[in-house]
Order: sequence, then structure tokens, then C-alpha cells
Amino acid sequence: MSVDYFNSIIKPMLLGAQMTVLLFLIVIVLSIPLGFILTLAVRSRFKPLSWLTQIYIYVMRGTPLLLQLLFICFGLPMIPVIGDYLVLDRFVAACLGFILNYAAYFAEIFRGGLLAIDKGQYEASQVLGLNKWQTMTRIILPQMFRIALPAVANESVTLVKDTALLYAVAVPELLHYAQTAVNRDFTIVPFFIAGIIYLIMTLLLTVLFKWLERRFKFD
Repeated sequence: MSVDYFNSIIKPMLLGAQMTVLLFLIVIVLSIPLGFILTLAVRSRFKPLSWLTQIYIYVMRGTPLLLQLLFICFGLPMIPVIGDYLVLDRFVAACLGFILNYAAYFAEIFRGGLLAIDKGQYEASQVLGLNKWQTMTRIILPQMFRIALPAVANESVTLVKDTALLYAVAVPELLHYAQTAVNRDFTIVPFFIAGIIYLIMTLLLTVLFKWLERRFKFD
């Protein structure tokens, strides 16, 4: 493989990697708070809200992300009467699908984190005279996030790899440019380069979360 050929394929692939990183950042920033809101909704004493949220989480976790992306991109516009108003930009539609899907997974992670906290923590907070808001923000949430961090890290790494699904809805990302180069040049080298770029991104993310775990004294 010549240097000129490498330069000719690496530039568009890095451009696609920017799309991958952009999607990752948008989904992480929006799906984590939404996931926590869903966790609170599941634990709500208002049973209809709790049931509806549980059904939502079950559906999003029980069906393939690819199917959800295809439905949002191509299915929503086919709905009678209102379909014309549901036509979204492909990247926007993909972001929406990823956010809704990953929020459901983060909701289960946070729920597990809350369940792992000993009930004595709540009782101790009452003894100290803390109200419900103070108990949640000062005692419960910090512990929940510390417990949930390893699972959040795992889901985040999975998200980086799942961004390749953008290829299926015609959003030009890293895999799209790799596949284009393979079809054009009849060589698998672009696939290897794409794999290395994914590995670098997941490595950086893993290092970041390992630092966060040490920062919060998980080791």
C-alpha cells in the first residue's frame, strides 16, 4: 500500500469518524439524563406512569436498534395523515433513534444502581434530618453514579461500535467511506484502517472511564 493511496482513503474516513464522534457525543449527552428520568418514572408511585415507562423500556431493549432506526427514518413518513410532518433529516432521525434506545439501557443501569444502595442509607439520612431532596442529591445519587459507572462505561463503548449502524440509513460515517473504498479499489485495506480507528476511539474512551473509576476510588 503506497503512501499516496493511504492518504487518499484516510482523509474521507477521518471525515466519517467525525460524524461518528458527533453522534456519540449527542447521544451520550442526551440519553444519560433521559435514562435517569426514566428510572425515576419507573419508581414513581403513579402506577400508570410506571407501567408505561416499563413497557417503553421493554420495547426499546427488546427490539433491534437497527429496526428502530429504520422505523424512524422510513416508517414514520409512511404513517397516514401525519406522515408528511414526520420526515426527518437522516442524521437527526438517527440521533433520535440512538437516544431513545440508549436511554432505555441507561435507565436499567441506573435502576440497578439504586437497588444496590442499602436501605439503611435512607434511614440514616432521616436520622440526620435530611429531607427527601437532600437525601437524593447528597447521599443516594452520588452512590448510584459510582455504582453504575462501570456499566455506563461498557454501554458507551458499545455505542461507539453501534454508530456503524448509520451506514444502514445512508448517513455517511466511517464505515460508509471504508465500504466505498473497498468497492472502488477491490481491497480490504480500508476495513483494516476503519477497524484501527474504531479501536483507537474505544481505547481512548476506556482510558477515560478507567480514570474516572480511579478518581472515584473504584479500584
